Amino acid sequence: MELYGYPLKAKFNQPRPPPPKVLPAASTMAGSCYKTRVPAQPESASMPWMPDSYYKAAALNPTLSPLTESFPGLPPTKMVPFVSERPNGAFSRHTLDDWHRSNMTNYKESETTRHNAERLRADLNRAIKDVYQQGKRSQGESTQNLGERVNDIAYWKSELCIELDAMIRETNSLADMQKRLERALADTEGPFQVAHKCLLNREKRMGIDLVSDDVEKQLLEEIKIIRSCRERLQQCLDTVNAQLMCNKEARQELEKDLADKQLGHHIDSKCYQMKNTSRGLHFFKGVERIDATVSVPETWARFTDNNIFRSQSARAASAKLRASTESLLMGTANEMWRQFSKVNDAFTSRITEIANAKSKIQTHLAKTRQEIFQIETKIQVIQKTIRDKEAQLKVAQTRLDERTRRPNVELCRDAAQLRLVQEVNEINETLRNLHQCLRASEDMLQMLVRSKGVLEHDLVVKNNSLFIDQERCMGMRKSYPSTVQILGYV
Repeated sequence: MELYGYPLKAKFNQPRPPPPKVLPAASTMAGSCYKTRVPAQPESASMPWMPDSYYKAAALNPTLSPLTESFPGLPPTKMVPFVSERPNGAFSRHTLDDWHRSNMTNYKESETTRHNAERLRADLNRAIKDVYQQGKRSQGESTQNLGERVNDIAYWKSELCIELDAMIRETNSLADMQKRLERALADTEGPFQVAHKCLLNREKRMGIDLVSDDVEKQLLEEIKIIRSCRERLQQCLDTVNAQLMCNKEARQELEKDLADKQLGHHIDSKCYQMKNTSRGLHFFKGVERIDATVSVPETWARFTDNNIFRSQSARAASAKLRASTESLLMGTANEMWRQFSKVNDAFTSRITEIANAKSKIQTHLAKTRQEIFQIETKIQVIQKTIRDKEAQLKVAQTRLDERTRRPNVELCRDAAQLRLVQEVNEINETLRNLHQCLRASEDMLQMLVRSKGVLEHDLVVKNNSLFIDQERCMGMRKSYPSTVQILGYV
């Protein structure tokens, strides 16, 4: 494509050849063909403007009318000369001065026309040069502005890329924190169920062991702490989910703005590299009157700056939330672990107490059984002694009964009689004492048997409590998650 301001070089713009200096013979110019001659038409209707005189001058052809039209009765070879009516019979109509004057006039007009043409050519050269320089300057300024625009877009595009990468990293970190929170929240379900089952199992204690001890208080406190930790973790998880949505929205705005910047950068780079010799150039009439813009440089830059600022604010909030979430995870893990240790210590102390009580009960039970054996032995001895005393009493009473059968004066209250009476009284007193001792021993035996039953029942209760606390509760609490699991690292 030619630059604007350069003269066109089409075929119809070339001057036509001058007319021949020698006029054609009259006999060769037939009247019919001359009159029917059609002037040449220009090759293109979109020919640039040129003065009409140029075409008229180039189209003039000198013509002579054939003499046969003036003398129709004569052949073409016999021409009748023109005879003037003037006396001298000359053919001239002008004087020599007129001829010289006409020549001088033509010379001056030609010189003036040529001078004007030279001035016009100089003016046209200056105008063409000015148009070329102006077009080059305008195109250079437009190219420079496009280059600056491309640089501005490249700058903001790099800023968007940096911020987008930072936002992606922050979103991934927050997503990892979300997964840790979900795992930590799920891991608190196990300790909560363990503490609840421990309370339910300890409800199966029997008798006096069904007490509200320190273990129960610590278990209730553990359930309270776990429930509080679960609530805080759930609230933090909801906050993290909301922040992830904010990060996602900011990321989408950055990606959309970056995509627009990339497309705009491609288009403006293409326009910046476009030249007059580039391919695909066309006329778009009236395109300069179409204003499809929706922003100005200030609002354009402010829009991207607001997107970056919004993303930076979301990133700062996300980083702060991650730090608080990490602190919350550490705090809840330590709090639950401390309470877990307290409950275990309470269980250990209570198990020790129950074991000591069981040992003492077993000791007392053994002593009680030994005492029962000894009391039973003593009872048997007392019963044998009573039987022996009863036999001795029978002997003494039989003697007294036999002596009542002595005749007359033989019924004498002699020393033998007195000693037998005394012996009977002594044996009766001894028997009363022995029966009293026997009753006391039997009562004591009943008390020892009852104490033995109490001790045996208490031993069963202690064994049940020890089995519940040591086997069931502590067996479940051995599977309590570690601190690493509570923090959600695994």
